[in-house]
Amino acid sequence: MAVTMYSTPQCTFCKQAKRWLKEQRIGFRDYDVSKDLRRADEMLKKSGQTGVPVIDVHGTVIVGFDRDKIERALRR
Repeated sequence: MAVTMYSTPQCTFCKQAKRWLKEQRIGFRDYDVSKDLRRADEMLKKSGQTGVPVIDVHGTVIVGFDRDKIERALRR
């Protein structure tokens, strides 16, 4: 499963999204964009946003923690 999350350690919504993904047993890669500038640039190019979380599910980019959008993207 190709799920990538761009996050920061202090982001409350990032923590909620990670917890939910783990509870759903959805594997994901997590990049801390506060420390990894290359990944921060990648996130900006994908989403046009600097805010986190940004979640990429099979190429569908979701800004913020939106369970419904994540679930729809996972079904594709």
